[in-house]
Amino acid sequence: MPQSVLLVLDVQSLIVERYADPDYLSRLGRAIDAARRAGTPVWYAQVGFRAGFPEVHPRNKMFGALARAAEDGPARQQPPNEIHPAVAPHPQDIVVTKRRVSAFSGSDLDMLLRAAGVDELVLTGIATSGVILSTLRQAADLDYGLTVLSDACADADPEVHRVLVEKVFPMQADVATVADWAAGL
Repeated sequence: MPQSVLLVLDVQSLIVERYADPDYLSRLGRAIDAARRAGTPVWYAQVGFRAGFPEVHPRNKMFGALARAAEDGPARQQPPNEIHPAVAPHPQDIVVTKRRVSAFSGSDLDMLLRAAGVDELVLTGIATSGVILSTLRQAADLDYGLTVLSDACADADPEVHRVLVEKVFPMQADVATVADWAAGL
């Protein structure tokens, strides 16, 4: 029987604040609760950098502004950006810090998953067009089985979210709602 992990991706307070869906955290919380009840491990990936952002090249369109701002200001430290307290990790949960969009890039996620015998990933998080898309593509190339919980993902553009979960993701992953996935555990 495949060993699976629920991955909660980029659900950090500063990121959650940028998304308008007031019910998002409660849906994600239901997925986390269902996983815990079923004995499915819950792991987290968060984006983070060292003081001064030495991991970020100025050409990087997504993160380069952070590095430039660190050069210009006295605060060369990344602002605190913890996982949102409504869905915070428990002590037994694995938390991975990543340095790029994909949860695999610049992290030890693949090594940890393989060491734990995990071969199935259930993806949740913010943003559908960012960390979910990038992680799904890389995980598929690494031969993981994949499920995306469509209503436990969020994106600033609802149409982009819809196209990804209805047309793009099904080519490489199963797509389910939190309720349907939880009912199958």
